[in-house]
Amino acid sequence: MTRTVLVTGGAGFIGSNLVRLLLRERPEWRVVNLDKLTYAGHRSTLDGVMEHPRHRFVVGDIADAETVDALFVEERFDAVLNLAAESHVDRSIDGPAVFVQTNVQGVQVLLEAARRHDVGRFLQVSTDEVYGALGPEGLFTEDSPLRPSSPYSASKTSGDLLALAWHHTHGLDVRITRCSNNHGPYQFPEKLIPVVVSRALADQPIPVYGDGSQIRDWIAVEDHCRAILAALERGRPGRVYNVGADGERTNLQLVRLILRELGKPESLISFVEDRKGHDWRYAIDSSRARAELGWTARPDTDVALRETVRWYVDNPAWWRPLTGR
Repeated sequence: MTRTVLVTGGAGFIGSNLVRLLLRERPEWRVVNLDKLTYAGHRSTLDGVMEHPRHRFVVGDIADAETVDALFVEERFDAVLNLAAESHVDRSIDGPAVFVQTNVQGVQVLLEAARRHDVGRFLQVSTDEVYGALGPEGLFTEDSPLRPSSPYSASKTSGDLLALAWHHTHGLDVRITRCSNNHGPYQFPEKLIPVVVSRALADQPIPVYGDGSQIRDWIAVEDHCRAILAALERGRPGRVYNVGADGERTNLQLVRLILRELGKPESLISFVEDRKGHDWRYAIDSSRARAELGWTARPDTDVALRETVRWYVDNPAWWRPLTGR
């Protein structure tokens, strides 16, 4: 029997990689892809799958209740995977309203549509940033307090809490994944890795916040997408799953790795004033996902990061129009 799933935000970075994975590995599924096509969502991220016979692309806003409801009536979804989000911390500081609209109101609209139309499962894709910052030791677990530090992470926390409320109040089968920093193909070039690659290739200064000592836990986007699929298929209702790859690197270590891979000098590094409220360290404990979902991330983070760098080197036709470099 064909299953029809809704992927929201499927023209973005993680969403487009998930759409490709589903079409490749679940041949009995139809994927309906709803994306607003904001600055960070582009049809070009779906090159090669846009016209796939089991892929339907719809332009629309998850916060538009009328559009969402009409789509749910038309398609009769078996599952919803919500990846639509405003996700850039700097932008959330300068303009938080759109983050509340998409990451809070949009989640509520989707949850209500899923409830009214008896959708079997709802998977909310979230972030480790809902936990705030860690000290030099320890890892975020699913029981860590929620202490968001930016308008972005506060809006994602709100969406998560709404999803869990719909589970406890209405019995909707909700699962949540919270992932560490992703890297891989088709990431909008305002993010750290594509910024470093594009500027280094152009021999332009590479801005690094503060002293570059901030620590992030990096995971390949395909590993993340496989965790999302595992949570959808094998997770437990009302359960949160942290997703990480034990790939902690300081921002400065990461920039230096990229420069070495490109054969560029470290003199390109330019330290700039730190971001307001910048969280110092994120690190994820993924033991629940490994134990309950049978999921694991690839073990060699540096190899995966180098593969990501090579993708941007080999695909300038995708990112150059978005950067002007």
